[in-house]
Amino acid sequence: MQRSDFRHFYEMPVRWGDLDAFGHVNNVQFIRFLESGRVAYVEDVLGMPVGAGTGENIILADLQCAFRSQLEYPGVVEVATRVSRLGSSSFDLTAAIYRRGEAQAAATSKGVLVWFDFDAQRARPIPEPVRRAIIAYEPVAPL
Repeated sequence: MQRSDFRHFYEMPVRWGDLDAFGHVNNVQFIRFLESGRVAYVEDVLGMPVGAGTGENIILADLQCAFRSQLEYPGVVEVATRVSRLGSSSFDLTAAIYRRGEAQAAATSKGVLVWFDFDAQRARPIPEPVRRAIIAYEPVAPL
């Protein structure tokens, strides 16, 4: 996974409170960095707010994270995010966390997001406007 694989980047500072007893960024904070990048992608690319648990919106169904190197304070991270698979009711979101300006990722991630009806408590097909926004932004072929 390379920086050039991504169009969407979200920058965040590493905070003193992100560190653990070992003096590096705690693994839980990596997941929070990914969450912030995911929310920024949904807002920026799909043009929609993250839902409030009613109606229809996306939910995270699966998340994997591979830790590649440590992050330290002070610093700035760039969370790179892209849709790598577009299905009928779900899509894969691939992400990487980079130190600002560096080529090697400190962590890589893949998540599955599902279009979800909170009232009916079940998955629904991704609406066409959302599908079109993803296809217009990303080089993915819908399944």
